[in-house]
Amino acid sequence: MAKLIYSALTSLDGYLADSDGNFEWAAPDEEVHAFLNRTEASTGTWLLGRRMYGFMTYWETVPTDTGPQVDRDFARAWQSADKIVYSRTLTEVPTARTRLERDFDADAVRALKDSDGPDLSVGGAELAGQALAAGLVDELHLYLNPVVVGGGTAALPSGLRLPLSLLDERRFAGGAVFLRYSCSKP
Repeated sequence: MAKLIYSALTSLDGYLADSDGNFEWAAPDEEVHAFLNRTEASTGTWLLGRRMYGFMTYWETVPTDTGPQVDRDFARAWQSADKIVYSRTLTEVPTARTRLERDFDADAVRALKDSDGPDLSVGGAELAGQALAAGLVDELHLYLNPVVVGGGTAALPSGLRLPLSLLDERRFAGGAVFLRYSCSKP
């Protein structure tokens, strides 16, 4: 059975982007990026909202034979994974191994999880919020960055109450902290 994992690079106060939409403070350094690559290695399918997909398409064209090793590793993983993009505004998706869905269908995601395939990763706060509310997310992987931004796009939806169990933690030299939680179903 595949797991659905929500992985997010956040500020200490829980935002993916600040009130101006900036998120450069969340860019992982080499140590964090290498760790993230290892934790994402089991991902076979990415579930992405439109904005997150737009950001992630960068990895479609990153060379896998030159450049920093962490970038090559992530680009390989991205390029070899299946992607499902949820959008009511996109008319096409320019990346390989990608299909477009108009609406989030919890039953379809549940069927993907019930398969013997590799793990799934959900990206984008709104889409992750829908998956969390539907009780589909098995694990949260939070990368807390040593910055407070005071507002913006929240990593977790307001009004959601979800008991968590800490599975793993790690501190990085640059001050970031990784927290891995198991989600209890509502």
